[in-house]
Amino acid sequence: MTEQQPFDVVQRFPDFEVRRYPAHAVAEVKVTATFDSAGNAAFRLLFGYISGNNTARESVSMTAPVLQSPAPSRKLAMTAPVVQSGAPGDSEFVVAFVLPASITAATAPVPNNPQVEIRAVPGSVAAVLGFSGRGTEAAFEKRNSVLQEALAQAGLRPVGTPRFARFDPPFKPWFLRKNEVVQDIEESAGLAGQREGAS
Repeated sequence: MTEQQPFDVVQRFPDFEVRRYPAHAVAEVKVTATFDSAGNAAFRLLFGYISGNNTARESVSMTAPVLQSPAPSRKLAMTAPVVQSGAPGDSEFVVAFVLPASITAATAPVPNNPQVEIRAVPGSVAAVLGFSGRGTEAAFEKRNSVLQEALAQAGLRPVGTPRFARFDPPFKPWFLRKNEVVQDIEESAGLAGQREGAS
């Protein structure tokens, strides 16, 4: 059975739950693609890394979920000309495999492929809305809208961009697939210290 990323449930709301995620490490790749094809574009590189394409030639266990988020934008000085790469509708996304809890960014095998980066992710508090079915851009946007509205009604403030989490392989029947929208939030006094159980 695939290892799941650990978390503690802090509080449950009607449309979502708040979780506390511990610090962890990810292997990630930046790709230029459509939302719906970004996962496939990155999967081969990431799977290669965990299958032994690293300097230690070690296999790393697969952990769920696979995370996808828009690549962070960097402000650069304006220059001419403006050059666009990729097909119309393509954007930059970061697709990440969460590494097993026993591995840190310092102890993870070093990737042979420079496109694969290992990154330490600090612990965070996040609001999570789960849904089943196809993990398309339309499905993500629909659930993200619900989550953002629910956060506003609950008086919780989002931090950064939402992440899309896929838990199942593409060959699993679409109606059985598990997906989540994960949005980091500011930790408020009302949430601090509360804990309802662990996953």
